[in-house]
Amino acid sequence: MNKLIHDRSAKAFFAIALLGLAASELSAADFPQWRGPNRDGHSPETGLLQEWPETGPRLLWQVNNVGAGYSTPSVVGDRIYLISNTDSEESAVALDTKDGSRVWSANVGPVGHPEQNPNYPGARSTPTVEGRFLFVLGSDGDLVCLEAATGAEVWRRQLREDFGGEYGEWAYAESPLVDGDKIICTPGGTNATMVALDKRTGDVIWKCSVPEGSAAGYASAVIAELGGVRQHVQFLASGLMGVDARTGELLWRYEKTGKGSPAVIITPLVSEGMIYSGAFRATGALIKPTLKEGRFEVEEVYSANKLPFGTGGVVKVAGYFYGNANQSTLCVDFKTGVIQWEERAFGPGAWLAADNRLYVHAESGDVGLIDPSPEGCRAVGHFTPPGLPERANQMEKAWAYPVIADGRLYIRDKENLWCYDVRAGE
Repeated sequence: MNKLIHDRSAKAFFAIALLGLAASELSAADFPQWRGPNRDGHSPETGLLQEWPETGPRLLWQVNNVGAGYSTPSVVGDRIYLISNTDSEESAVALDTKDGSRVWSANVGPVGHPEQNPNYPGARSTPTVEGRFLFVLGSDGDLVCLEAATGAEVWRRQLREDFGGEYGEWAYAESPLVDGDKIICTPGGTNATMVALDKRTGDVIWKCSVPEGSAAGYASAVIAELGGVRQHVQFLASGLMGVDARTGELLWRYEKTGKGSPAVIITPLVSEGMIYSGAFRATGALIKPTLKEGRFEVEEVYSANKLPFGTGGVVKVAGYFYGNANQSTLCVDFKTGVIQWEERAFGPGAWLAADNRLYVHAESGDVGLIDPSPEGCRAVGHFTPPGLPERANQMEKAWAYPVIADGRLYIRDKENLWCYDVRAGE
């Protein structure tokens, strides 16, 4: 038995050693993680349609059986990766970009809060692809490393059981972050509010414990270089925090945009040494953490109640950022917080920027294309995907983010996945 375990461990170690090849294996056409290559809601692709025909871009294929849930896909090479669920179990799924056919499926774990039967149960996290491996987080806290080609399990951890993790009303929604040799995730709670694990083995590298603890929110961590220190910035139920990427030391906190909100959702927007965050029933604010005499101090640049906080996140284009507050789309001057315009045409939705255009997947299920400008909201395309799913109630919405990879636009809505050709013609 010991020899068998040793042989399996050796094979697993050999396989996961290939993770270091990740950067060289990715191409500019890939969308390997939550909100794109840099987690900022941008796709680097160019040569895309600047306007859509009245009927929308060309539909290449549609599949209606990817499984339930709200997970946004990741796309690398000829594979699409997402998490889906049945009534009680979640799975990681790989599809072929050619036609959406299923390549493999692997168990992740139970749906979060199964004993409480909460509103909107289901898969939420976006898989993270690096090299030959896939990192997924189930809504109940099962963090699993899989072989991307086959779905074979390499290792797993359970955030609640292994780290005393604490999630909110809608369970875990974070998408794992890979930083060098580490995988970063946020169990929440007092023991290990955020952790860094060895991406090859799942072993603990460091734990960061917030003194009074904090439930995990629904945001995902991002990497930032602030004051010359590489940091992991995360938005928790108790607000923003910055953690030393090397040691796990808690460097600073800012509570105003999170504390008191039941829905701390948007991934922090980091730009020009500053960070924007905002949450329902709290506020929106831009802050600037600065290193002074060996300690970080947080300057509040501005804050206001009407700034974006919606589930679709925010994206910055040419000095302005775009997002939703209540039922409105807002364009905001990033440095001043001044709202340039407010529009209700699309309603709330999830945002992606690519090739000087904004893509929005509205909560209604519709998809829009916007020419970003502080002068006004100019729509240059709109369509309704065929066969939108029925909603269980009026509160259930389309919450998956739009994805662009290799000239294709992917839209997920519950068990449906559509693939559109958005390349510009000759």
